[in-house]
Amino acid sequence: MFTIGIITVSDKGYAGQREDTSGPAIERLLETIGGKVTGYKIVPDDREKISKAIVHMTDDKGIDLVLTTGGTGFSPKDITPEATLAVIERQVPGIPEAMRLESLKHTPRAVLSRAVAGIRNKSLIINLPGSPKGATESLEVILPALPHGLLILQGKTGECGSP
Repeated sequence: MFTIGIITVSDKGYAGQREDTSGPAIERLLETIGGKVTGYKIVPDDREKISKAIVHMTDDKGIDLVLTTGGTGFSPKDITPEATLAVIERQVPGIPEAMRLESLKHTPRAVLSRAVAGIRNKSLIINLPGSPKGATESLEVILPALPHGLLILQGKTGECGSP
């Protein structure tokens, strides 16, 4: 079983003016890989608060996989990638590349995603779009590879040669 943290980035969600529908949609998908949500937080579009939430889940709680949802677009308030880059130690560019490539089959606007992914300690952090549809479609693309990557981070396997 993998521990999962979900951080929803939304000013309106944080203020209680909008229900978070992306977080629960993500949680349902993660159950298919044996994921258990052990951390959940809604934060405003604030770089420091996003970074602190990621660090809390990775360093304090030791969560295996931290998924952010929201704040990956072009709006001046969309700073989730920058907040993520500020705290990760190594980037994992293949994850957002795969998400964008698959999303292009549904919309040409997929190229506008600025999502990033990276590693901090033994945790994998991935930015997902803010809409439930975009978040789940993106997660479905990478879901088959996540268990293996998480096992590598945990030191439980090291072979990537087989599918």
